[in-house]
Amino acid sequence: MPTIFRQGPYRFFFYSSDRDEPMHVHVERDDSIAKFWLDPVRLQMSRGFRQPEVVRIARIVEGRRTEIVEAWNEYFGR
Repeated sequence: MPTIFRQGPYRFFFYSSDRDEPMHVHVERDDSIAKFWLDPVRLQMSRGFRQPEVVRIARIVEGRRTEIVEAWNEYFGR
């Protein structure tokens, strides 16, 4: 599970088996996890995060989308 970056209490990462899915990022904090598609940025699923926190995380993903896409392409060779 390569970590792309950490911001505040959140870890942004991929699973190594994510290659065959559309481009996305996973986010975790403690026992909570979410998955965001990147094109366009939108929530795919969330477990344990309250809505205001999902909005906060989505803004982080949008703000760092280029960095996440570059990490995806570098890791998965696209």
